[in-house]
Amino acid sequence: MSKEVYWHLPGFCYFRLLNQMLLNMMKDYPDKFREGYKIGSVYGTFPGAIWNGGRAVFGITGKQDIQSILNLYNSRGIPVRFTWTNALLEERHVYDTYCNLIMELANNGLNQVLVNSPVLEEYLKKEYPDFKYISSTTKRITGVEGIQKELDKDYYLVVLDYDMNHDETALRALEKDAGRLEILVNEVCYPQCPKRTEHYLQQSKMQLEYDVQTGFPCPNITTKRSFEESMKRPSFISNEEIGSYIDRGYVNFKIVGRGLPMDFVKESYLYYLVKEEERNFIRAKMDNLLSQFAKMNRNPRQ
Repeated sequence: MSKEVYWHLPGFCYFRLLNQMLLNMMKDYPDKFREGYKIGSVYGTFPGAIWNGGRAVFGITGKQDIQSILNLYNSRGIPVRFTWTNALLEERHVYDTYCNLIMELANNGLNQVLVNSPVLEEYLKKEYPDFKYISSTTKRITGVEGIQKELDKDYYLVVLDYDMNHDETALRALEKDAGRLEILVNEVCYPQCPKRTEHYLQQSKMQLEYDVQTGFPCPNITTKRSFEESMKRPSFISNEEIGSYIDRGYVNFKIVGRGLPMDFVKESYLYYLVKEEERNFIRAKMDNLLSQFAKMNRNPRQ
């Protein structure tokens, strides 16, 4: 493969152990991974950050842990990408101490931000101009004209709505800017989901109000969240299809995983990043390390 292909992974904080194992194995066993594939970024949030959107994440991370997690990726040249896509932010929210602390600690010219809210985007670009800014799929732009307007702005990348993954008319029209578009390859949501925007707004409200308990009547809620199930979705892009996207210049691919089980994410990594004949080897390595870590946590003094 002559082109370098960039994969954007979920959960820089929540899946940090799994991500660390993956990065170590890509270094230690390069022949077992697909040639030309690079990790373009690891996206997500630190718990409790009110700027976060897409999926509400509660809790708190201390300053030293923030620095440690940033260093885990940045020391390898991998950007951390913040999901600052809360759609309900007002001007008063942009001065949040915790979120600004995170930005200050990550302000090294390498890291990135997904944006949705105009008020936050304006503030961030003024205060933190060295970050790369990316137009988020949470904007739910599903037409070529709308995507082209995003591309005409100064975004580093624009994340394509998953309903456009196999829209040949759209893909041809956007091909000239293919290198600046990012595609979600394994989305679990229903195609043309009528509640997706409403769900994003509800998650934004939960994050702002620290509302841990409120549920959402998602039509997808009874479906098992497995990688195998995601393969049945019309928006899914298989390994057999990836090559045709790359040939046309689409080289940024996003693996979905925020709010999903670790096994879903692990199997996604194995499917997309590892050579088919080497998956059992890498899976066994991962499972063994995860088992050892779980045992250590159960018996911390041993």
